[in-house]
Amino acid sequence: MTPAAISSEALDELCVNTLRLLSVDMVQKAGSGHPGLPLGSAAMAYALWDRFLQINPADPSWPDRDRFVLSAGHGCALLYALLHVTGYDLSLDELKQFRQWESKTPGHPEYGMTPGVEATTGPLGQGFANAVGMAITETHLAARFNRPDHTVVDHFTYVLASDGDLMEGIASEAGSLAGHLGLGKLVVLYADNHITIEGNTEIAFTEDRCARFVAFGWHVQHVADGNDLEAVTAAIQAAREQTDQPSLIAVRTHIGYGSPHKQDSASAHGEPLGVDEVQLTKERLGWPAEPAFHLPAEALDHFRQAVTRGKDLQGAWEAKIAAYGKAHPELAAEFNRIMGGMLPADWDASLPTFTAESGALATRAASGKCINAIAPRLPELMGGSADLAPSTQTFMEGVGTFQSNEREGRNMHFGIREHSMGAILNGMAYHQGLIPYGATFLVFSDYMRPPMRLAALNGLPVIYVFTHDSIGMGEDGPTHQPIEQLLCLRSVPNLFVIRPADANETVEAWRVAVGRRNGPVALILTRQKLPILDLEHYPSLPTGVSQGGYVLAEADGNGTPDLILVGTGSEVHLALEAQKQLAGEGVRARVVSLPCWELFAAQPESYRHQVVLPGVPLLAIEAGSTLGWETYFGSQTAAIGITGFGASAPGETVMREYGFTVENVCERAFALLK
Repeated sequence: MTPAAISSEALDELCVNTLRLLSVDMVQKAGSGHPGLPLGSAAMAYALWDRFLQINPADPSWPDRDRFVLSAGHGCALLYALLHVTGYDLSLDELKQFRQWESKTPGHPEYGMTPGVEATTGPLGQGFANAVGMAITETHLAARFNRPDHTVVDHFTYVLASDGDLMEGIASEAGSLAGHLGLGKLVVLYADNHITIEGNTEIAFTEDRCARFVAFGWHVQHVADGNDLEAVTAAIQAAREQTDQPSLIAVRTHIGYGSPHKQDSASAHGEPLGVDEVQLTKERLGWPAEPAFHLPAEALDHFRQAVTRGKDLQGAWEAKIAAYGKAHPELAAEFNRIMGGMLPADWDASLPTFTAESGALATRAASGKCINAIAPRLPELMGGSADLAPSTQTFMEGVGTFQSNEREGRNMHFGIREHSMGAILNGMAYHQGLIPYGATFLVFSDYMRPPMRLAALNGLPVIYVFTHDSIGMGEDGPTHQPIEQLLCLRSVPNLFVIRPADANETVEAWRVAVGRRNGPVALILTRQKLPILDLEHYPSLPTGVSQGGYVLAEADGNGTPDLILVGTGSEVHLALEAQKQLAGEGVRARVVSLPCWELFAAQPESYRHQVVLPGVPLLAIEAGSTLGWETYFGSQTAAIGITGFGASAPGETVMREYGFTVENVCERAFALLK
């Protein structure tokens, strides 16, 4: 049969079944995976990709492409099938290597691994919130760069979400904010199949989820039959026309559609259908049993029109950019710079230098001064706090607040939604064009660990500002005093955790954070005021922070010191005081400031051994868990830290009662030297 001999309705059905059965064959060959969602949702995915999605498979990073996020990442076989048939650089052999070592088709979508994958999804709800961040970025960049005569930013963000996504609290957090912000170019296709791993959703998920989204301020539609392509198409078109509200389209689907014995059952969710059931499913859908990975020429020819269509779409956009460059050359140059991820040459020129005469200053306050120093020179810096901007000191003066009526504003009010804040920041970074930051108290970093882990996994340049960093914050007590959080954050691969000792180390920490383009950075900052490490007396400080650790104060006299005192954050000053007292008692102690373990570990061994001399006893001082210090520096290490929880009292009292005193440091030092 030639392409000309098949009706449009039959061709659509052929294309949908191609997606379904490629997905089934991937899962069956791998011996693991999730065939249920691809079977049930292939029709609505086809309607979106074939009739609306503006992409260019030849250039997956085209800036003005639509973004498609498979929040239900377990259904990734469907996404890989779509990417292959529409012409992305993802071969049929890669589909056959689904879930195998070093393939481009891992068990959940991974950003940077597979061409065309816009976000790493898997933990349910993350992709939903990522998409909110992408839509925020598109809306902000459109307001900033579009002009009445030239539109260069104009694309949609689409999501395919599951029951599980909507069950997760993060989806409600992000959905509430998206509705408040009126993100009209965000469209969520909700695969309403009524099934989770444990059974029917009636066992735990019975609220009216569509009414919930109406209450959030979303435009909500229902499609009664997920296989009705025309109904799905009409709903997507109506969603696209709703410019002042995000849209949720609840599409009634059937998990495992076409499987005679597994459709609408929990067993269709996360296991291969089995050889016999695969054959029966293919028979029911009018598909040849053999060969596996059958790809009809008519379907492939139709899908591959996306290549020509994408080339034309991008070509038309590039013509717009060329005209834009002539009409608005400065704006065009700025647009190209930020979308290319290039920093302005002088972005850090206004960062302050603090002197001892400045007086003691909390590092959160120093951070606030840094943010406001770089904000005018770094217009892509955008972020905010989980309702704690006055406490975290993260508000940028004079740049407005991003709201439904103020799209160019750069301050974000995330509300008390730490989890979704983290995932929205990831979405902003995935989109590109912004440097996103988010702030809360360090103890509440626990609420946003999943998106922080994903930012590290994907090398996203997100900045976290965590204040109230220790028991030194005082009266709020153990619920608000972080103990294990530093250790937990340091355990995440590719996350830089920087705990500066004073205002000048904070300045350098911001240089590192903004300059890092291949992963996230967490700044750990004090509530309490700290003395200034004057650069006149500590000239090694700027370079030392960028190296993660450095000799801040050498022992008096010549030769190898008797002891090395290593501190981070506020405890560096305690180490300096103890050094003086130890010197009076004949002990020569070197003081090392170690603001960032990860940066220090990345330095050559020769440098690290110059700072932390092998064979010299080391006493670490940090107001947090002691776990990790001995592993990091070796058996001759002791640590002054905290092995329990904090207490409610003035900060100075709590620090004293927990042993953060010169007397205790000296006592521990003598014990270590015996």
